[in-house]
Amino acid sequence: MFGATLFIVLPFYLLLSLPKTAQSRKAMWALTRLWSKVWLLLAGMPVRRYGRFPEAGRFIIISNHVSYLDAIVIFSILPRYFRPLAKAEIAQAPLFGFIYSQIALLIDRNSAHSRAKSTKLMWRTLAEECDVFIFPEGTFNETQEPMKSFHDGAFRMAVKTGVPILPIILPDTKRRWHYSHWWKLSPGRNRACILEPVPVEKDVTELVQLREQARRLMAAVQTNLQ
Repeated sequence: MFGATLFIVLPFYLLLSLPKTAQSRKAMWALTRLWSKVWLLLAGMPVRRYGRFPEAGRFIIISNHVSYLDAIVIFSILPRYFRPLAKAEIAQAPLFGFIYSQIALLIDRNSAHSRAKSTKLMWRTLAEECDVFIFPEGTFNETQEPMKSFHDGAFRMAVKTGVPILPIILPDTKRRWHYSHWWKLSPGRNRACILEPVPVEKDVTELVQLREQARRLMAAVQTNLQ
């Protein structure tokens, strides 16, 4: 079903990717959101959202990362156009990589030039286009802790721009599609919890405090929802 539904929407992505404008990216986001909702329903993994997405203002949206399913769930629950920050390697994934790379802000963490370029793109996106989504853990949390340590990127951008952090917790995706078993899906419930925004002061000394505040908040909610 995953491959079949992607093949159905692929011609539309190819058509929409030609202009390479903000409007075409927004149309691809809407198509991705529709596809994610349909596929999750067909796969027996519909998502129930808790909490309200704020109506006004821009946000740097962050989430825990424990499953291949996380990105699909995020697209299904967020009601407003956003662009995710993603590792450049994802563009190499068959079919889905092409689709995701049309919307995402790609970064090669091994390249200082790529990191600097992605920072400028995030800044421009927040200022001129839409919200930005980031997995602050960087990769799957394979530890026994509710949260891995967070990278600074999302919080440095928040401090520089004054854009609030909007945390989201996905407590069930690990049970639905475990990172160590990419071939095995388990139908069942999926919860997505949108927390209250974390306000930001434009002061570089607040970066560590902001990062750890968000991590503690998300870890506490994750623990309570297990």
